[in-house]
Amino acid sequence: MKDGNFLKANNARSLWHPMTSPADSLANAPTIVTGARGVRISDIDGHEVVDGVGGLWNVNLGYSCQPVKDAIAGQLEALPYYSTFRGTSNDKVIELAEELRDFFAPDGLTRAFFTSGGSDSVETALRLARQYHKIRGQAGRTKFLSLKKGYHGTHFGGASVNGNANFRTAYEPLLAGCHHIAAPYTYRNPFNESDPAKLAQLILQQLEDEIAFQSADTIAAFIMEPILGAGGVIPPHESFMPGVEAICRKHGILLISDEVITAFGRTGAWSGSRLWGVKPDFMCTAKAITNGYFPFGALMIAEGVAEVFEKDESGKAAIGHGYTYSGHPVGAAAALACLAETKRLDVRVNAAARGAQLWAGINALKDKHSVIGDVRGGHGLMLAIELVADRATKKPADKPVPGKVQKTAYEAGAMVRVSGPNIILSPPLVLTEADAQVILDALDSGFRAL
Repeated sequence: MKDGNFLKANNARSLWHPMTSPADSLANAPTIVTGARGVRISDIDGHEVVDGVGGLWNVNLGYSCQPVKDAIAGQLEALPYYSTFRGTSNDKVIELAEELRDFFAPDGLTRAFFTSGGSDSVETALRLARQYHKIRGQAGRTKFLSLKKGYHGTHFGGASVNGNANFRTAYEPLLAGCHHIAAPYTYRNPFNESDPAKLAQLILQQLEDEIAFQSADTIAAFIMEPILGAGGVIPPHESFMPGVEAICRKHGILLISDEVITAFGRTGAWSGSRLWGVKPDFMCTAKAITNGYFPFGALMIAEGVAEVFEKDESGKAAIGHGYTYSGHPVGAAAALACLAETKRLDVRVNAAARGAQLWAGINALKDKHSVIGDVRGGHGLMLAIELVADRATKKPADKPVPGKVQKTAYEAGAMVRVSGPNIILSPPLVLTEADAQVILDALDSGFRAL
């Protein structure tokens, strides 16, 4: 490996980073992570911290999950790659589809279409939703509805249903026929409503109004995250997603649950849909499916949708979509091992316990630090702290403030993530009580440094 000085000097010379400007990367050297074990990462200077970000919401089992590493190594020896396009398959992908069928049976999901990651899973859901209606003779159902503040990846389809201008404006015009309604965000919303139950009902009314305006027979699907993640960890009231499901059913609109973050235990339930008692038509998964060790995803499909495709005799159900790495045998082997370990450890239980600890801890920090305007969480290990310049007016904190908190927290022992005015927490689900306290203490140091 090149020495530290070379890496620091040349990070942005030939490399462009996602989700930032090339100029920013040239001006500000990143943290160069060179090692990890357990729930801790270490950088090029030997500084070790608790990873409060979990890689990028995906390293649920930490960095030392040997069964997944062994599965990857073994599969590389046995069969490092083969296509699953028409006419060929592999043993591991068949086994994985059966395991996922059992795992997601309570969600009503019985088929898997494999992808390379979360954005691919979303793209697949959008495409198959349109195709489903065409098979059924409703070719006019092409539009999509989604939530402002929602995040659905960065492909053109995903960016089009995204509810954040940061992922849209530079790439417009996007996919036509994508329309957005308000997010169930009690701290900031157009209704000035802070009661989550009342806000849920107002947005459900808005959804009915939007469907009436667009005409139900033009709408293919509604896509939402059970808990909005990258948009600032926004948990809806428990009545909201069931209300969305009921409205979709009434109007013949498919429900896509984007669970790239929430599947596999992060919310304290095995899926976000199960948390709210909802059975979607499609569920987008990725991230934790391989613990981040291999790029892989799966779109899970409900029995009723699958039957429409499988019983078609017109030829309209031929799927003209897929990826070179759909059903990659190494990814499938990694996912099989990861799923087994996820169930063996029953990580949803620890996610709920450590999430409750962090939830109580950041609320206590709010009592100490006036820069904290809002805290969000309460459902497993996904939490957010929104920083403000003034609590009374809710004016967002100046742009450098979250970065300063992050920098000081890192120096004090924890990596946290900045997203706009928010500090985001999404640590591994194997976090211990002591690890969680390290994160809280590091955040306290960050806020005291302001």
